[in-house]
Amino acid sequence: MKLEALIIVVYCIYHSNGVYIFNSKTQNSLLTNNTTKTTEEAMREKEGFDINESHRLWQSLINSATNKETTKCNLDPTLVDEIKSYQDVVNQIITFVTEGEYKGEAYKTLAKLVDTYGPRLTGSGMLEAAIDFMLNRSVEEGLENVHTEEVVVPHWERNNESAWMTLPRFHKLNMLGLGSSTGTPPEGIRAEVLVVKDFDDLEKKAALAKGKIVVYNPEFVSYGETVEYRTQGATKAAQVGAVASLIRTIGPFSINSPHTGVQFYGGNNSIPTACITVEDAAMLQRLQDGGETIEVHLKMGAVNYPKTTSRNTIAEVVGSDFPQETVIVPGHLDSWDVGQGAMDDGGGAMISWNAAVVLKKLGLQPKRTLRVILWTGEEQGIIGGQAYYNNHASEKDSFQLIMESDIGTFTPLGLAFSGNEEATCVIQEIMKLLGNINATQVVGPMDGGPDIGQWTQAGVPTGSLYNANDKYFWFHHSDGDTMSVEDPDTLDRCLALWTSVAYVAADISHRIPHTPTRD
Repeated sequence: MKLEALIIVVYCIYHSNGVYIFNSKTQNSLLTNNTTKTTEEAMREKEGFDINESHRLWQSLINSATNKETTKCNLDPTLVDEIKSYQDVVNQIITFVTEGEYKGEAYKTLAKLVDTYGPRLTGSGMLEAAIDFMLNRSVEEGLENVHTEEVVVPHWERNNESAWMTLPRFHKLNMLGLGSSTGTPPEGIRAEVLVVKDFDDLEKKAALAKGKIVVYNPEFVSYGETVEYRTQGATKAAQVGAVASLIRTIGPFSINSPHTGVQFYGGNNSIPTACITVEDAAMLQRLQDGGETIEVHLKMGAVNYPKTTSRNTIAEVVGSDFPQETVIVPGHLDSWDVGQGAMDDGGGAMISWNAAVVLKKLGLQPKRTLRVILWTGEEQGIIGGQAYYNNHASEKDSFQLIMESDIGTFTPLGLAFSGNEEATCVIQEIMKLLGNINATQVVGPMDGGPDIGQWTQAGVPTGSLYNANDKYFWFHHSDGDTMSVEDPDTLDRCLALWTSVAYVAADISHRIPHTPTRD
């Protein structure tokens, strides 16, 4: 079975929201349901959903990702020549962004956004103020059809929180509550600790867990695989009688820094849950292995409020010849409530928005429309992206290409792409135009655009920024996600790639073919 075919069977949105798995049976039901149910609620209604098996299959897909330069191409020579003819325009875009008048502008806009509005938690006033800021900037820059689409989103607030080890000594545990967690009673929860390596270890020690705080200390394998302890840990701990759960931060590197993220309760088992650092989890493991009794006092003021209304933000450069056909470049504007959300996903949102501005400033009007979308509610479950799919799925045949960058804006290497062989060959020819910034690679599948996975399954060609992001999870969902992670020159090169690919795809005479799917 081809890799693209496997991706139709399973798509895992792994980046930031725990892990949502869509198998072919579940996905069809989810994507035709135009209610306001959250994705996880809809999934729980489906029978036979095995999240662990889906995790393993998704990881096998990631591991089998291949460089698509090996794809055998037999494009019409006329099309190849047409794409080559864009070299001067692409060079113009690259020069304008990396050396000319627009040098550093994406970084400045990102800094203005995150320094002024800070972290932009879904449901918060700061996110809504940031949305208004981007709407106003879009109008100021002359973008067209500037508007929003309302989305019903959850509203969770962290409030004050702390965790202290009280036995065998006093020690403050650096911690962050997990998104959607319940709070503790005002006096907190003081209980003995049971450290487990994994879910199998928890099952073996289930008789010891009642009345205790379960601490998960799994080895980091990959984000897509290890994140299940964040998304499911509280539910599994509650099932064996635990009063709270703590997880070792999901990431490959730590400087005593906790990383938050969303978690989901299964059934009525809701206990407070938070993440602690790699270092503290290892210390608790050593203490338990040495025979010590460990006690922790956990206080969390987290509150889940009634759902509220947020907005997806949309702006366009309207096409000259085929305005009803569209290239879409989204990114998510919301973030977690720690750090600044500069990397996740401020950088990705900025290269998408600035791509439209660059075309305006250069007077480049493509034949097709370029549409920028800044999602809301991504961190809580791809909520803005799913709402857009629900409302616009019937328009899929008019979408030429959708590209989202939500896995970092580090040194650009090329594009991670999902599409059929002909579509891949077209993208390969386009990427050859980026030789001046050494960003010509095409790999597969598209794995850095969690909000657009539904469109991949629907057969629309999709891409994400392929970049040197080996340090991405050092900062992800932590206080370290600030402007210091972003480099202005690197962000310029990412923008140059993004703008060039979007423009050429929107302007060529050829329609990039969709992958046939079974309705």
